[in-house]
Amino acid sequence: MINSILFFIIGLSGGLIVGCGLVAFLSVLGIIPRLVQISKTAKMVYLYEWAFVLGSILGGWAQLRDVTFHLTVLLLIPIGLGCGVFVGMLAAALTEVINVIPILTKRIGIDGHLIIALMAIVFGKVCGSLFHWIYFVDH
Repeated sequence: MINSILFFIIGLSGGLIVGCGLVAFLSVLGIIPRLVQISKTAKMVYLYEWAFVLGSILGGWAQLRDVTFHLTVLLLIPIGLGCGVFVGMLAAALTEVINVIPILTKRIGIDGHLIIALMAIVFGKVCGSLFHWIYFVDH
């Protein structure tokens, strides 16, 4: 009985700490509002909020339950594309909020060639992702 109560308290505390850190990260940096501003979808801000809340809840539940989905490849392609677009937009909003790319271009001495730095990052991410999926998945 004591072990169960102790595990409950530790699990709840860990979840609260991670949740508070995520909320602080998103609110201090203003990631979601900036993502809405970049995508010009201010009318759908409630959908962003509900998607974030439901995604967090369902993601946490799925990890605790060890859920597996048996989906066809044709259904996985748009799901993967949607996840990739979301993560890419979130990363772009984060880098824009904290001005990573302009600082990077100044530090490496290519101030006037910002587009080259952006394309290098994009192509590097695409090549790295393709290498990961082609080489490591199903091996």
